[in-house]
Amino acid sequence: MFKVNDYIVYKNDVCRIKDIKEKQYQGNDCYVLESMLDDSLTIDVPVDNRYDNIRSLISENEVKELIKQIPLIPVIDCHEKQLENQYRQLLNSGDLVDLIKIIKTTYLRNKERIDNNKKIGDKDNQYLEKAEKILYNEFSIVLNMTFDDTKNYVVKEVIRLEGQDWNILFLFVFFR
Repeated sequence: MFKVNDYIVYKNDVCRIKDIKEKQYQGNDCYVLESMLDDSLTIDVPVDNRYDNIRSLISENEVKELIKQIPLIPVIDCHEKQLENQYRQLLNSGDLVDLIKIIKTTYLRNKERIDNNKKIGDKDNQYLEKAEKILYNEFSIVLNMTFDDTKNYVVKEVIRLEGQDWNILFLFVFFR
């Protein structure tokens, strides 16, 4: 059981446990969650987590290990017509690796468009922003950094791991 002021992930949203109400939901205790993305939003969720939609944040070591794996994580490989459905499924999976797949895929698709003097794809850009928001929000809490500092840290680590090829990624991410 979590405690008041613990950070958890509810579905895809990092939340702080603001309170624990006793016997509020069908005689069961409830967490009162405060969303880190929208501090005006509070959510009551049963403590028993029978729907398996609450998890602990990953650890700092797990964040660092996941960052090391980024160069090895594959991009999404599917037909163009199935891509948005694939993005949606991965976004809702709750798996951080799936978020990285979305980020890498959308980045590469947008980079290809830019290289061909075309406009960035709206759908790709929307899913890129959603995936980044979820991933970097959790990382920022774990690493005790701001969202932007966390994003900067991850990009610098990937550049360090991958070498000069990822300098373009850095420019794209920070100057789009």
